Amino acid sequence: MGIGMQIAYFGFAGSARLEAEASIQLMRLEPFGTQLAGCHLAIEAMGASTRQPKYDVRLDLITRKGEFRPVPHMTGVDPMDALKRAFDIAERQLAGIAAAEAHENPR
Repeated sequence: MGIGMQIAYFGFAGSARLEAEASIQLMRLEPFGTQLAGCHLAIEAMGASTRQPKYDVRLDLITRKGEFRPVPHMTGVDPMDALKRAFDIAERQLAGIAAAEAHENPR
């Protein structure tokens, strides 16, 4: 069973390129599919009327137990970079949880 993802864009229309990158990044979380039911990804253009808006990327993980685990916001002028950094943190957090659970429950 795969991990579901809902994507929302605020302050701009989004793009096929961003959506494709989000799907690629989501595949990085597949090894943690036993922990995750899904995630919510929000990408917001802040200062969209300015020459160079900043983008705020919010990634919230939803566990199989129904718990909500927000990842720290990533902000930058390049939404692709902020997106990748958010998934970097999510992957590290999930790896840490998996390692702690393995340590607590050795086979």
